[in-house]
Amino acid sequence: MKLRPTRRGRTRAVLAVLLSLAVTVVLARPADAAYAQIEGSGSTWSEVILQQWIADVDANGMKVTYNGGGSSQGRKAFGQNVTDFGITEIPYQGKDEFGNVDSAGSREFAYMPIIAGGTAFTYQLTVGGKLVKNLRLSGETIAKIFTNQITNWNDPAIKKDNNGRVFPSLKITPVLRSDGSGTTAQFTTWLDKQYPAIWRGFFGRSGLTSYFPRKGAAIAAAGSDQVMNTIASASGNGHIGYVEYSYPVNKKYPVVKVLNKAGYYVEPTQYNVAVALTRAKINQDKGSDKYLTQILDGVYSATDPRAYPLSSYSYMLLPTGAKDQRMTTAKRQTLADFMFYSLCEGQSKAGAYGYSPLPLNLVQAGFDQLKKLKTADPKVDIAGRSVTRCNNPTFVAGNLSKNKLAEVAPQPAACDKQGAGPCGGGTGTAPTSTEEASAASGDDKGTASPGTTPAAGTPGAPADAAVPGASGVVDPVTGAPQAATATGGGDVTAVPVELLAGRAGDERVFGALAAVELVALVVVPGMLAALLRKRRRNA
Repeated sequence: MKLRPTRRGRTRAVLAVLLSLAVTVVLARPADAAYAQIEGSGSTWSEVILQQWIADVDANGMKVTYNGGGSSQGRKAFGQNVTDFGITEIPYQGKDEFGNVDSAGSREFAYMPIIAGGTAFTYQLTVGGKLVKNLRLSGETIAKIFTNQITNWNDPAIKKDNNGRVFPSLKITPVLRSDGSGTTAQFTTWLDKQYPAIWRGFFGRSGLTSYFPRKGAAIAAAGSDQVMNTIASASGNGHIGYVEYSYPVNKKYPVVKVLNKAGYYVEPTQYNVAVALTRAKINQDKGSDKYLTQILDGVYSATDPRAYPLSSYSYMLLPTGAKDQRMTTAKRQTLADFMFYSLCEGQSKAGAYGYSPLPLNLVQAGFDQLKKLKTADPKVDIAGRSVTRCNNPTFVAGNLSKNKLAEVAPQPAACDKQGAGPCGGGTGTAPTSTEEASAASGDDKGTASPGTTPAAGTPGAPADAAVPGASGVVDPVTGAPQAATATGGGDVTAVPVELLAGRAGDERVFGALAAVELVALVVVPGMLAALLRKRRRNA
């Protein structure tokens, strides 16, 4: 007697076959490249996004470790062959402020831009038991705060910046970096260029420093994360410090709106940074050891109402020597694939983490720099890499000189103009007239005129942009105008959100789901038909 499989048995058999086929389809892809763990150190300014990229590629078999000990430490470790790569906000200086060597020695390398962002001033200032979230400061006021010329929050200069709003008598405590920091170097470069009389009288000479002089009431902490934690601590009332915008974004803490040359107080949103960096000069001399490094004078003095003055780039120190003692084919392949991801898909995450994505010309330049890994070792595979496949909100197809993010950046609200506001409360008033807060027709770039709120549905405005009677507050993450709340507030803090543009591993996950779906659509009907035919024959 022939035994027939039970219905449950046949079902299990079908599922087993489907699962087997699905796994086969999912895994039927080219073998992963041979990878080896790579190690880097340096900037904490860049560390938040860098650690996210590291987590993203881990699912693809790439093992990357990073220690954010500060840009000075990162340059030193790379030059001494302690690490495979370094991250820094400023290039090697030849000698540091103490006369010590600051160079890569004989190690061959290239600078490669990896991310853009703004150096923010985050603070804790409590009035009536509530955290102030709409503080405005001019560059001169900031310079005097960090050089001990303004030492109390009730100073007339702070009152003037906030359009007559008076803050309580409370000692200002500047929080500095205790380690050699690219963030400090960026900040002091700005101070030296924009407020030389204030800075040089305090510093004792001209130029930047990676070690901010600690004088007066100032305190110091190692790394951007500890600066942020010190300010946000229970004893932090009255504290103010400088960090990359990503830190207050992740801490959901307020940042200072800084007065720009157009007379508007702005935050370092991805939009405002993108606008400002259209004025950056990049060294284009491929024969120079400073190729692709930045000159930011034009950024500091940018007259676009949206521009954030302390915007800049961060760089990877990329090992390019064929005889580099730390590098192998597997390490170079890991570094190449890690940075191809970071320069391409990784840029789509920039805004959500408090950064601004690189424009197309710098991504293309980064791709070109990575070709040097193959020049050093022909076994490195860099085939099929094209910027046209990158998911980057700055790109304008076919035009390297354009920056879409900068073009659609919203104009600041009327209440952020010097002499008006401040937005969201204080002694000033938010715009309430149709003329001030209604939609503007926009210019040829699709953005509203300064001091107006773009209307919903117009280029440069989100779908839910504010309507007449809006608060005039601009969201710190998106840069988009926000409608007034039911309670009449409008103060906001930066809140990290995940971009919808894609996450690391999505392609593999959706590829697997697509494979299963393909199996279900193509294989299942055939198998079921065969089972039915067999069942009829045996009936």
